[in-house]
Amino acid sequence: MIELKQCAAGYPGRRVLEGVDLVLPDGQITVLAGPNASGKTTLLRTILGLEPLLEGDIVVDGCLQGALSPRELALRASYLPQSRPVPNITGGRMVLHGRFPHLSYPRRYRPQDLQIAREALREAGAEGLEGRLMPALSGGQRQQVYLAMLLAQQTQNVLLDEPTAYLDVAHQFRLLSCARRLADRGRAVVLVLHDLCQALRWADRLAVLDGGRLQMADSPEKVFASGVLNRVFGVEVRRFQTPNGWQYYCEERRPPSPQ
Repeated sequence: MIELKQCAAGYPGRRVLEGVDLVLPDGQITVLAGPNASGKTTLLRTILGLEPLLEGDIVVDGCLQGALSPRELALRASYLPQSRPVPNITGGRMVLHGRFPHLSYPRRYRPQDLQIAREALREAGAEGLEGRLMPALSGGQRQQVYLAMLLAQQTQNVLLDEPTAYLDVAHQFRLLSCARRLADRGRAVVLVLHDLCQALRWADRLAVLDGGRLQMADSPEKVFASGVLNRVFGVEVRRFQTPNGWQYYCEERRPPSPQ
C-alpha cells in the first residue's frame, strides 16, 4: 500500500501537484485519470523518488519513502513508464533487468531468477520474444517485454503509466487482465489511463486529477454519479447496462440550443 499525505511535487520553478491526499491500497486497481498535464505522471515519478517531493509525506508499505534507499524502494515498487530508451539487447536480457534489485554486486543470475523471468514472459504474453533484439521489435512487442520486466521485479506495488499504449485491442485486454490478476493476488496496482471507458470498467478506485489537485477518489460508480468527469474533461460521460455490467462511452459536450 502507498499513502500520499498532503503531497506537493514538481520541477524547478514549477509546482505540478499540490495538497494531494491519496491511498493506493493493496488488492485493488487504482486508476489515475485526468486531462493532459494534470499531474498523473508526476505523481507516479514522485512516489518512486524520480521527482522531488516538495511537501508532505509518502509512505510505501509502512515506510517513509524518503528513508528508503533506491534499492529498498525498488524492492517495494516497480514502474512501467510511458516510454524508455531501447537498448540493443535481447528481450530476455531486458526482462532479467527486473531482477537487479534482488541481486548483490556483481550481478549473477541464479536459477530462480531465470525461472522468474520465463514466468514473467509468459504472463505478459511475450513468449518467443526473449531471443529477439529490442530494436527489432514493434512498439507493442517492446511494451510486452517491458511489462514482463516489471513482473519479474516481483514488487508489492506496481505502477504503470499508459501501459496500453502501442498495444492492439486484444493485447490491451490481456494487459488489463494481467493487472486484475495482480490486484486479486493482493498487490497495489496503479494505472494511468487516458481512455475513460477503460478506466471506469477496470478500476476499483478512480482518482481524478485536474490542475495538479486531486478532485475525487472513489469507486467508478460514485465518480461517474458525481459528474466530476464531465466537468474535468469537458465531455458527457454516459453508460448503458449490458449482461456484463455497465458499458461507458463519451460524447462531445454541446452548447444548449438557443430558446
